[in-house]
Amino acid sequence: MCHKLVLASALAFTCGVLPALAQSRSAMESARNRMVDDEIVAAGVKNERVIRAMRETPRHEFVPRHRRKFAYVDMALPIGDGQTISPPFIVAYMTEAIDPQPSDKVLEIGTGSGYQAAVLAKLVRAVYTIEIVEPLGRKAAKTLERLRYDNVHVKVGDGYLGWPEHAPFDKIIVTCSPEKVPPALVAQLKEGGRMVIPVGERYRQTLCLLKKTDGKMVSETLQPTLFVPMTGRAEAGRKVLPDPANPTINNGGFERFAGDPPAPDGWHYQRQLELVSAKDAPEGEHYVVFSNETAGRGSHALQGFAVDGQKVPRLELSVLVRGNDIRPGQNARQLPVIIISFYDENRATISEVGLGPWRGTFDWQYESRRFIVPRKAREAVLRIGLLGATGEIAFDDLKLAPAGK
Repeated sequence: MCHKLVLASALAFTCGVLPALAQSRSAMESARNRMVDDEIVAAGVKNERVIRAMRETPRHEFVPRHRRKFAYVDMALPIGDGQTISPPFIVAYMTEAIDPQPSDKVLEIGTGSGYQAAVLAKLVRAVYTIEIVEPLGRKAAKTLERLRYDNVHVKVGDGYLGWPEHAPFDKIIVTCSPEKVPPALVAQLKEGGRMVIPVGERYRQTLCLLKKTDGKMVSETLQPTLFVPMTGRAEAGRKVLPDPANPTINNGGFERFAGDPPAPDGWHYQRQLELVSAKDAPEGEHYVVFSNETAGRGSHALQGFAVDGQKVPRLELSVLVRGNDIRPGQNARQLPVIIISFYDENRATISEVGLGPWRGTFDWQYESRRFIVPRKAREAVLRIGLLGATGEIAFDDLKLAPAGK
């Protein structure tokens, strides 16, 4: 089972950005265009064909009816059976990475709702997509058929085995996160082909672009990402497992980084973030700064972690924080805060807690809070940033650990 990247609705509620969408076609189209402009183009996607496909693909048709008012917010949405539809930016970013051509035959692993396949269908000759969860696979096939995506072919099965009878493929998109690249997919990729895939530990993955050259896979690191756990043999066979009895923050001091410009390891979905190297850093030699001049625009980063509420009744969160001219965004709720959202075993949101909010201008200061972990919690997502506010906020030495009574 492939669980797509999670940006829970709690983020949107906290930022106050959820639109009250009417169900009319014109309202949906308007909301879709705003989403593409604000969350896809503004975030760096440049391929004009991909941008056009994102404008033309009706995402609301691929989400449950009771969640359609959230369809054009850049967030994951539950679609049943423990899965979510990927955020639009991730779909656009992964699609752009494979450089889709009109003559391409593309394999997608992890059909989910069918949304990624629908976007691809507008860009390539044929899409072959596989979903391991039978109810989702069958529902996606019906949706794609109803919307007349005739060049999309859906199969229920183990995606990591590929679709050998239709190989080789020009491009492959994997929306599940294995520990290593599945050999069958490498074998079914055409010489000169591209594969985009999130690889790594359960809560620490890197989105990679692989190119097949002279029969060998040449890997390029794109960005940190968070595709939360799958189920099945591949997931059960992982060698590196999280410890839900001892949750912690990865790289909370921002001392590990990569890329050009440098970005902190372990932090995903980074928006308007700068890694600062300074001798006067309050802890270590680096910290991060979030800056935003446009009220309501996203400025954040996140990471996920495992936590068992039956084993960890309380957590303590602490941080060093500094602010400069911080003002509310489009409404009074859009202020910087550190949010932790808890999820149960089905990845339904249970509750959220926060440290902050902050406003105005202030020098480095220490902040901490203890809070209760819901007993049903099995994992969580932590977010930091301005979250729609304007100004500048800096963070360093972010820590999370089980707390005593």
